[in-house]
Amino acid sequence: MDIADWRKKIDEIDRKLVELLNQRAAAAQEIGRLKRNTNLPIYEPDRERNVFVQVQRENQGPLSDRDLAQIYERIMDVMRKIQKEEIAPQVKSAAADTELDSEVND
Repeated sequence: MDIADWRKKIDEIDRKLVELLNQRAAAAQEIGRLKRNTNLPIYEPDRERNVFVQVQRENQGPLSDRDLAQIYERIMDVMRKIQKEEIAPQVKSAAADTELDSEVND
């Protein structure tokens, strides 16, 4: 395969990753709703440790376990944010929608 073929392969993998990450995000939203209804905390360190153990157990490289853990740390940060928004949705202020950019000079 040449570089163009490898890039096409990466593009296809990226499409699959986007789909899977969005599925994971939808699951995180549902978990956020359940946590809201049962007053469970967003941050569950034992669960996160279990995720790290599971993904590292499945890891066959070429990613190192450390690299994989760094990727999953970021994924879980985003998923926690999604759960927080599910519990306490961000309210947009009406002023923010109409306020002019402070960098724009008339």
